[in-house]
Amino acid sequence: MILIVDDVPDNLAVLHHLLREKYRVRIAKDGFRALELAEMPPYPDLIILDVMMPELDGFEVCRRLKKNPKTSSIPVIFHSASHRAEDEELGLQLGAVDYLAKPMAPVLILARIAAQISLQEASMRLQNSNALLAESVREKTAELARMQDALIMTMGLMAEARDSDAARHIKVTQQIALLLAKRMQEKGMHRQLLSDEYLAALFKTIPLHDVGKLGLPDRVLFKQGKLEPDEHALMRQHPQLGLEIILSVEEFLGKPHLFLRIAKELAYSHQERWDGGGYPQGLIEEEIPVSARLMAIADAYDGLTRSREYETLRSHREAMLLLAEGAGSQFDPAMVAVALEISDAIEIAVSCIRSQATRSILSVCEPA
Repeated sequence: MILIVDDVPDNLAVLHHLLREKYRVRIAKDGFRALELAEMPPYPDLIILDVMMPELDGFEVCRRLKKNPKTSSIPVIFHSASHRAEDEELGLQLGAVDYLAKPMAPVLILARIAAQISLQEASMRLQNSNALLAESVREKTAELARMQDALIMTMGLMAEARDSDAARHIKVTQQIALLLAKRMQEKGMHRQLLSDEYLAALFKTIPLHDVGKLGLPDRVLFKQGKLEPDEHALMRQHPQLGLEIILSVEEFLGKPHLFLRIAKELAYSHQERWDGGGYPQGLIEEEIPVSARLMAIADAYDGLTRSREYETLRSHREAMLLLAEGAGSQFDPAMVAVALEISDAIEIAVSCIRSQATRSILSVCEPA
C-alpha cells in the first residue's frame, strides 16, 4: 500500500491514477493527516511525500515519521516541484530513500517506486528470515542449556551414589547456597564477585562439588556406616580427584570459563574450614573461595537435618544453632550471620524440596 501526501488535488489525482492499477493507494491532503494515516493499518509500504505544504511541510513530516518507532522504517520518497540541490540533500539527510522532482515522466516514477517497493519487500523477507533464525538459535541454545543441566545433575547423582537421597541433597544445597548468595548480594557483601551471572553459574555448578567421589573405590563409596581410618584417608582424596576432573574438562575446552572456575573451587575447597583445620590445603578464612564457604554451610545444614542411618537427625532450629556454634571455626562467621538472618526462608525452601515427589526432584533443577 502506498500513501500519497500532497496539498494540491490535481497532483493527488495524477499520482492516484498512475498507481491505482498496480498498488493500493491511500491519500492525505496535509502533513498532519499523513502522520495519522501512517500509523493506521494497513500500514503503508511506501510514502510519496510533497515538500511544499502549508502548516507542516514535507521535511517536518519526514522528521516526525523517522522519530516514531511505528513509522521509522517506512520508506519515504519526496516528490517536489523544488529542483534545488540543497532541498534534495536535506530530504536524503532526513532519511528519505529518493527525491523525485516534478514534473517527471510517469514511466520513471513507476520504475523508481517499483525499485523501492522491491527493496522494502526484500528487507522484510530478510527481517523475517533473521527473526526465524534468531528464534531457532534461542531454541537450540535453550536445548543445549537443558542438556548441560541434565548432564551436570547426572554427574552429581553419580558422585553421590552411596546416598539414596542424593537428588534431594543436591537440590537442597543448591537452594541454601543460592538464598545465602542472594541475600549477601542484597547486603553488598562481596560486591565485585556476586553478580547475577555468578549466582546463576554457582547454582548450576553445585551438583559437581563432590564429583571427585567418582574416582573413589566402591568399597569406600558404597560403605554403610562409619569409615575406617584408611578408608577415611581415601575419602579425603576426593577434592583433589574432583579438581583433576574439572581441569580435564577445562583443558578439553581450551579456554577458561566462569562456570568451570566455580566448579574447581567447589570441588577442591568445599572441605576447607574457616580456622584452617580443613583439607586438602588447610586454607584459612578469606583464603577459602566464597563459593566453597557457601557450600560448606549448605552441605552442613543438609547433613544435620537429613535422615541417615549413622547420624542423628536434627531439627531446623537445632541445625541453625550448630551452624552458629561453628561460626569462626568451621564456617565463615559473616555468612553464618546471613544464614541466621534468613533462617525462615531456608526452612521453607528445604521443606518444600523434601516434600516433593521423587519424579519432580529428579528433573533438571532451576533456581527459585
